[in-house]
Amino acid sequence: MDIQLKRGLLDVCVLAAIKNEDSYGYQIIKDMKPYVEISESTLYPILRRLESSQLLTVRTAEHNGRLRKYYHITPAGLQRIEDFKAEWEEIVSIYHFIAREGEEHE
Repeated sequence: MDIQLKRGLLDVCVLAAIKNEDSYGYQIIKDMKPYVEISESTLYPILRRLESSQLLTVRTAEHNGRLRKYYHITPAGLQRIEDFKAEWEEIVSIYHFIAREGEEHE
């Protein structure tokens, strides 16, 4: 898969993983696992990129005596998910154009 396309897809997947409630790295990986495999070494740069793009915010809280970073989606992050859904319709249309078989050229 094209690296830029995959990068964009993973960004939106991470946003979708925290869409309904704040979450932390390990939980995000667990939540995404049924749909897409992502490692910590892939996830954390994505989280930093999304934070610098103001698509999510980060807060630190103590959990079992350790500090844990919790990620929260911003209104801009929610809008990015909606934009992706609209773009996806066009991507599916392009896929159908590319994948068509057996049609005669006129």
